[in-house]
Amino acid sequence: MLLSLVEYMRRQWIENETFTMKSWCVYQRTTRTNNDVEDFLRLCSLKCHIVVSEIDIMRLTQITCSYFKKYIEREIKKSTGVEFWKPIQGWRRVGRKRWHYNEHRPWTDAAKDTNTIFRQHNKEYLEPVKEWKIFKGDRVEILTGKDRGKQGIINSVVMERNWCFVEGLNCKYSAINKTSTSPGQMNKEEKPLLVTSEVSLVDPSDNKPTPVEWRYTEEGDKVRVSARTGRVIPISKTAEGEAEDYVNAKTYQVQEKDTREDELKKVTFKPKLTTFEQDIFEKMGIKDDRPRAKTYWY
Repeated sequence: MLLSLVEYMRRQWIENETFTMKSWCVYQRTTRTNNDVEDFLRLCSLKCHIVVSEIDIMRLTQITCSYFKKYIEREIKKSTGVEFWKPIQGWRRVGRKRWHYNEHRPWTDAAKDTNTIFRQHNKEYLEPVKEWKIFKGDRVEILTGKDRGKQGIINSVVMERNWCFVEGLNCKYSAINKTSTSPGQMNKEEKPLLVTSEVSLVDPSDNKPTPVEWRYTEEGDKVRVSARTGRVIPISKTAEGEAEDYVNAKTYQVQEKDTREDELKKVTFKPKLTTFEQDIFEKMGIKDDRPRAKTYWY
């Protein structure tokens, strides 16, 4: 019974060419109460030569609202998920999961392989960092592990996981193509370190680890300062001129499809105390003499 009623609603109100959706939909129209909607449905029913009672109108209104609600939910799921075919179950929809960040950048093939639909990852719990204080090119000292006490230069930072990679330190060695007759090759891979507890910036005055805090100079510049000695620890030039996608602004050459600086600074919008419709009327030379509809507040 319910399926036949939904099919009737779809055939009579959604796909009907005589009474289009725009002719009976009350979306973005001025209505006072639910009585206006019921009267509107009653008039549409009279045009169709159908006698509908008040109870039927209430049921029709609820079914119509739920139908469009489910329709919108289906469209959202389609746009935010991936569908694949299974031989017995048919088309199955899988929603997009949260991106799993690792040492590979999201636009690389290695990161996309680790974020396929069928690959599961454990949830990562991160300590929130209010102000990031460690950047690429800084000299840090390792506070844990087999390389504890050694100092090195940071060559990569992953802010999504609070990770940093120190060049040549905290490495993992693994054998590749090792057999009984061949020793194979030794692979060296740098492993990540947490910037919150496993590394510390080095004070350039005495080359010892120190906590760091942000301060402002008399000129208003924001700098990193050693909390132990008060020495300013400058940010490396590689971190200042490099973006998140490892593009250096000084050495980057503008491509054909890039937005240029002069186009970005061009003023294309002047704010006015008018609505969007009034702006269109003014631009196209349309004069609107219609009286404004009354609005009611309850």
